[in-house]
Amino acid sequence: MAETWIRLLGPPRIESPGATPPQPRGRKAWAVLAYLALQAEGTGRSRTAALLFPDAEDPLGALRWNLSELRRTLDGVEIAGDPLRMAVQPPWRCDAVDVVDSGSSPGLDPRRLDGQLLEGLSFADCPVFDSWLADQRYRLDNVVQSLLYEAALAALASGAPGEAVELATLALQGDPFHADCNAVLVKALVALGEHRRAREHVTKCGELYRQELGLPLPAEVLQALSAAAPAADPGMPATVATVRSYLDAGGASLSAGAVDRGLDQLRLAVVLAQRTADRHLLAESLVTLSGALIHQAGGRGAEVADFLHQALSAEGPDGASRTAAAAYRELGYLSVQRGVPDRAAGWLDRAMVAAEGFPDEQARILAIQGMLASDTARYADAVTALTESGRLAKAVGNRRQQAFSEALLGRVHLLRGELEPAAACLDRALDWIAAEHWTAFEPFVDGVRGEAYLAAGRLEEAAELIDRSWVMADLAGDHCYMALAAGAEARLFLAHGDLVAAAHWVDRGLEPKPWYLWYSARLLDTAAEVAIAARSPRASEFVERLGELASRSGMREFVVRAQSHRAVLGDEAAAQTVPWLAKEIDNPALEAFLAQRHNGLAD
Repeated sequence: MAETWIRLLGPPRIESPGATPPQPRGRKAWAVLAYLALQAEGTGRSRTAALLFPDAEDPLGALRWNLSELRRTLDGVEIAGDPLRMAVQPPWRCDAVDVVDSGSSPGLDPRRLDGQLLEGLSFADCPVFDSWLADQRYRLDNVVQSLLYEAALAALASGAPGEAVELATLALQGDPFHADCNAVLVKALVALGEHRRAREHVTKCGELYRQELGLPLPAEVLQALSAAAPAADPGMPATVATVRSYLDAGGASLSAGAVDRGLDQLRLAVVLAQRTADRHLLAESLVTLSGALIHQAGGRGAEVADFLHQALSAEGPDGASRTAAAAYRELGYLSVQRGVPDRAAGWLDRAMVAAEGFPDEQARILAIQGMLASDTARYADAVTALTESGRLAKAVGNRRQQAFSEALLGRVHLLRGELEPAAACLDRALDWIAAEHWTAFEPFVDGVRGEAYLAAGRLEEAAELIDRSWVMADLAGDHCYMALAAGAEARLFLAHGDLVAAAHWVDRGLEPKPWYLWYSARLLDTAAEVAIAARSPRASEFVERLGELASRSGMREFVVRAQSHRAVLGDEAAAQTVPWLAKEIDNPALEAFLAQRHNGLAD
């Protein structure tokens, strides 16, 4: 059956093979269509009418007319109910819907996705919708960029370097500073044997970074040009036994804190596994190495993602598989940290399907799903996922996983202003961390526990734990925890009324570049508060950076907070947008913050 496409990316249009189909009349009809397409859970008629027709004498009547216009041109697409829902069924397809649901549509070709949402249309007469549209444009651009990057990795892993070059090149047209895309392009060129083109691209990339950003060439791009697998003793037999020996040795080295030695041993396990005919063993070795790079060495870039895609290619579609589940989970974890929630949700859903019958793996997946839900301000979902993760971790005796899930649950309670359950969760996590001697995770829990004391007004206890969090994160060189601790220090000095010290800690926190973008957003939010309190000219810069990052990354609460900061700085459209967006978020602490802000503006 021939497909008929609703194209919302780029200039909006309906595409069908053969004759040109009828098109919706008027920009408001397209606005209604885009809004409904991206509201999977539906949206109330009154809310939609107020959003899109704020100045109409009869907003609901204007909505009904536009809905009838859509039904006329989209014959077979169901648009009905209150809340309104749009159901796109074959032969109809919608590019924006496919992008958001790309995790459950792995066959989507990102090369067909070009242009911004409702490109060429503007809605200055609907300031709240205009704000929503800007957020969605950032979000969808980010997902398409991620799809191109991941498709390039998958092509490289499956032995199609030419296709990987094409996809990575397209991705770089959207963001020439994407270090991982540049690394994938170089890897693909090397795999094609085009070493001169690879060297030329590295040189061009280095000049671009130096001239435009004043930064050196990212290390991963240079490493992609010269990366080589470690050499194994040619006399070493490539057998299941030798591979497992290296896997065991690597695990033991990592447990003893010898990270570099452990990684070398795991890399040798991969090299030996590649010489065997056992594809599952190769997949297991690649996933083990990837996990070590991510969780022991802070690896987040193209190298790790390439290993995970290679693992999935080697494992094949086996259905329930612990190895496939772990690979999908790690890809989901990377997407959560990179701030691509739509992609993360898809990877984690696939991980949970593959993890059927493996409760230890399910506990890990649920924890990342809880992290994702928390980052996107779906707090009830976060509590459900993290509570179940902790239950499963306890059942299988994985106390580190219990500590991880409990600490994230404590973070959710803190963000919602539920200080007593936050303190209880974080104290339990600290006890389990001490029992496990898991010092690498302690800076996170110390920092969040310190913030719980801060929120309760217990500044001395807060300072003790926040200072400890900073020292431990700084000694470990962990950029994520450094950003977390510096933001906590800034909020502590803000509570003391010392704006100079607070601004100092903001600057210290902005120096490292954490992989986990939620930390960056939270620090920028604090930076905006400090700058507004100090009447600093830097306030607008921090607010704009926060707004763009939050919109791209689906961090809904930070989108609201950025709009609130804009309102304080005099943006009337932002002031109208804040209550509209905040209504979709169930967070008493956010409501209290906005009420305090509103009262301050009224005064």
